[in-house]
Amino acid sequence: MHEMSIVQELLNIIGREMATHRVEKLTSATIVYGGLTNIVPEALEFAWEALTLDSEFDGAKLIAEELPLKLRCGGCKREFFPESLAAAVAPCPECGEQFGHEVLQGRELYIKHIEAE
Repeated sequence: MHEMSIVQELLNIIGREMATHRVEKLTSATIVYGGLTNIVPEALEFAWEALTLDSEFDGAKLIAEELPLKLRCGGCKREFFPESLAAAVAPCPECGEQFGHEVLQGRELYIKHIEAE
């Protein structure tokens, strides 16, 4: 379950930001992740709860937002959202090309927003 190590690093980053801004209580964190990151939302939530319990982050809410996969066709250059995450063989809705697409969105993993006191 790679979500545990992801949450640990996110908490490290959040902790550093909180120290920089001299705040002590985290109330919520909004995390954005792309469809290709293979993050399982339930596992992410479980890891958050497990790693924040009895810590300086105890009680903080995790808000997770998934970005869908977005491709640019390797043939006609149309941008589209494939129905599945199989980017390697996603047919373009315009020209039908299945290969050579550029991934425009779907690999992201970042902290969008932190609320703290």
